[in-house]
Parts: sequence; structure tokens; C-alpha cells
Amino acid sequence: MWLDALGWTATGLFSSSYFFEQPAALRKIQAGATLLWGTYGLALGSAPVVVANLVVGVAAVYTSFRAALDKKTASKEIAIATVPSDDVALSAAVGDGEGRRA
Repeated sequence: MWLDALGWTATGLFSSSYFFEQPAALRKIQAGATLLWGTYGLALGSAPVVVANLVVGVAAVYTSFRAALDKKTASKEIAIATVPSDDVALSAAVGDGEGRRA
């Protein structure tokens, strides 16, 4: 009885992840659901269920960390400004964009 409840809970949790608008929330819910599914697979003695959910769980955690890292590094990008071609003094100071000074 408890095993059926665990399986249905894992199913409901995993399915609910698709209703979250934020990708990070979806991945967190999926990672949590894979823990339930993995426990379910262990209780059944089913290696394919355990391994499949281990793969999904690792992917969810990895993509969460990668997304967080991408977000963190994106804020450190350098902005490049263009110099109007009619600004002679500024063009002479910074060059023409191809490494040549005017």
C-alpha cells in the first residue's frame, strides 16, 4: 500500500513540475521527484527505474547549476560602445574599431 502511494506521489510531483513557469522551479521539482522515484525503484528492486531516475536527477541538478553559473557570469560581460563616425576627436583617441587610429 505505501509503495503504491509512493509511486503515485512521485508521478504527481513530477507531472506538476510542468505547470511551473520558471525553468529553475521545474528542475527543482523534477529533482525532488526523482528522489521519490529512486526510492520507489529501490523498494521494487528495479534497477532500470533507479538508474533512469538517477540520470534524470543528475541532469536536473546539473542544468540548475549551469543556469545559475550562466546567470552569474552574464552580469560580468563587458559592454562595447561604438563611436559615431562624425566625432573626429573621439575617433582619433580610440581608433576606428579595427585597431587603427584616425
